[in-house]
Amino acid sequence: MARGGETARRRRRAGLGALLGGCALVAGSVVPAAAQPAGHGTEYVALGDSYTSGPLIPDQVDANCARSNRNYPSLVAAGRRVGTFKDVSCSGATTAEMWRAQGGNGPQLDALNRGTDLVTVQIGGNDVGFGSIIATCARLGAADPTGNPCERSYRAAGYDELTAAAARTAPKVDRVLRAVHARAPHARVLLVGYPDLLPDDGSGCFPSVPFARGDFPYLRDTGKRVNLMLRLVAAWNRVEYVDTYGPTIGHDMCKAPGERWIEPLRPAAPAAPAHPNAQGEAAMARAVLATLDRGHGRR
Repeated sequence: MARGGETARRRRRAGLGALLGGCALVAGSVVPAAAQPAGHGTEYVALGDSYTSGPLIPDQVDANCARSNRNYPSLVAAGRRVGTFKDVSCSGATTAEMWRAQGGNGPQLDALNRGTDLVTVQIGGNDVGFGSIIATCARLGAADPTGNPCERSYRAAGYDELTAAAARTAPKVDRVLRAVHARAPHARVLLVGYPDLLPDDGSGCFPSVPFARGDFPYLRDTGKRVNLMLRLVAAWNRVEYVDTYGPTIGHDMCKAPGERWIEPLRPAAPAAPAHPNAQGEAAMARAVLATLDRGHGRR
């Protein structure tokens, strides 16, 4: 039995690797799973990391997880007027926190049950290393603001370490989605991507965002690769992918206060550095609601 289980896992990893390798062919092939539409009586569970929880955005309702009652799950729950809402997203969560406690927050998957109707999942950024990437690139950019020191550093080994990190994260997200299906077999599941953090045209804004000029397009492309990975894992698991990158283009952390939906490393609005502010959470909520509407018609 153990040998057969290991063979099945190897086949799944090989299949997932082939899917990632053929990304140009399948990027648009997400097939929604059949499920009940969200609305009255729906039991909705939100899983995720700090982009989901909304750290520092008023009002904070869970200090341990830096969770806001104005994050996108809360707005989606209100917009769909669901019957039961459980938000267990937590700042700093990786895919591992789906199965293990994080401070006072229990394993996130424990919030699911066979009666769950709707699940949103936004995870993987911390597995790739968003926080350490930002810190590294800011430190290197201060010493070489016109070059591309961050890109050179992450490619010094002869390959792109960040592309490799995204590829290593794919089977972890795959495992999360399989666990969601197992615990909530009748739920409609949406995998939520990450918003646009930096100018989509590759331009920079040093020193307000202290990355070197040549690193802005590299980091933009890294974010797109992470989102493509998530889209492909969603397709592999037959769940719906929610694009939050496209709807947030033009509202990145380089824009002026009031115009930006992502705060820079020194936020002007209540939000964590390099994270969505209240407007950014509202934009992600609109993207989730639009996906729900496309799937089953407006309710």
